[in-house]
Amino acid sequence: MSSLAQVLDMTGLTDTGQVREHNEDAIDFDADGGLMLLADGMGGYNAGEVASLIAIQVLGEMMRAQIAATPPHVHASGSRWPVAHEMLALAVDRANTMIYQTALAHPQCAGMGTTLLAAIFYDNHVTVAHVGDSRLYRYRDGVLTQLTRDHSFLQERIDAGLLTAAEARTAPHKNLLTRAVGIAPYVDVEVQEFDVLPDDLYLACSDGLTDMLDDDSIGRLLGMLGVDLDLAARNLIDQANVMGGRDNISVLLTRVKRDFSIENPWWQRMANWFG
Repeated sequence: MSSLAQVLDMTGLTDTGQVREHNEDAIDFDADGGLMLLADGMGGYNAGEVASLIAIQVLGEMMRAQIAATPPHVHASGSRWPVAHEMLALAVDRANTMIYQTALAHPQCAGMGTTLLAAIFYDNHVTVAHVGDSRLYRYRDGVLTQLTRDHSFLQERIDAGLLTAAEARTAPHKNLLTRAVGIAPYVDVEVQEFDVLPDDLYLACSDGLTDMLDDDSIGRLLGMLGVDLDLAARNLIDQANVMGGRDNISVLLTRVKRDFSIENPWWQRMANWFG
């Protein structure tokens, strides 16, 4: 497996927040493999912590094994999409099965589930799979863009024109999900692909961040501190805590340092320049 650590800077932090006693978020990131993984668990008796941990462990193990076996940019015969799409879908499905079966086997975990966001970078692209309201943003040329769409009751009301985005910030039932991983035998995962440019900055986060900070505030912080990912991540979490920290807060950041096209990799171009 070729390493992407030369072209991707990554960091991640998770924090319990100011109100919750336990952290039911879980994260994993791997610059070598180009992976960002984030889960926000739910369930009584801390079962949400179990669900998110299972999700991240299963996703991490499966994605690393699949990437080692097959480059994610490869196109399967007859498919318009690279195999990265199928890799993510299979891994999320496996995580769903593991969480659902664990809940059936252990009554104290009944009804547990989790949001899930998994992103993989390859060949100047990022493919993201998500279930629930954990989000992926892109900060490019001073503009913050939400790439994922929440699977939530509130988002459905916005889509139907019943609420504006501004009204939604103070609306009731804002955390009522329409999809989650592990609550049923099968899961409906959304998979999307986006072009990646040098100097892009990608933010994956749980709703503990976005419920406390609006997009403008997040964008300003990334614009001021984005050259130092560790500092940016710490400040995003600190600001969410200052605003109340009512939930667990998780942040993953990835900065793209240069082109990483398979057809014309950066190290090949450098060899050409000096050859």
